[in-house]
Amino acid sequence: MKLRDDLQLIYDWIPQNAHVLDLGCGKGELLEALMRNKNCTGYGVEIAVDGVQAAIERGVNVIQADLEQGLSAFGDNSFDVIVLSQTIQAMQNTETILRDLTRVAKQAIVSFPNFGYWRNRFQIALLGHMPVSERMPYQWYNTPNIHWCTLQDFDRLCAQNNINVLERTVMAGGKRVEYLPNLLGSLAFYRVG
Repeated sequence: MKLRDDLQLIYDWIPQNAHVLDLGCGKGELLEALMRNKNCTGYGVEIAVDGVQAAIERGVNVIQADLEQGLSAFGDNSFDVIVLSQTIQAMQNTETILRDLTRVAKQAIVSFPNFGYWRNRFQIALLGHMPVSERMPYQWYNTPNIHWCTLQDFDRLCAQNNINVLERTVMAGGKRVEYLPNLLGSLAFYRVG
């Protein structure tokens, strides 16, 4: 089973035998791969009925829930790793969910589209419209993304909430970006604890 490039990077960060909570798990592809290949256990949380059904068909334990209600159902340090992949920018209560991530798991992996990416800036500054791209395929009026952020914004949010950034990787076109990541990277991945 081949994972999307963004899910592959997250998969690589998760150790063997980890107990994982995947928030906004979609169809459960990541958890299925982790269970099959890394002997991981865990749960997915998804709000969309079609995602829940697809995850169940993959053999993934999934809970249908709205993440905006928080993670109070989960005890402190009840997971090794929590994944929040391309979901934080669609959350109303960003700080609350970020603090909950580090309460419920030893480490959290958060990924989000980087609004500071040069193609996004170009579309606003020179073309005069909100960005539409592979990572942000929606028009301004139908996007689930309600909070746009850059790498620097996320770094500041973590610092303000006393959350340690353990590792950061930035990608564009499926390749890692080392030089000027806030400008040249379209997707950011953070491992925090």
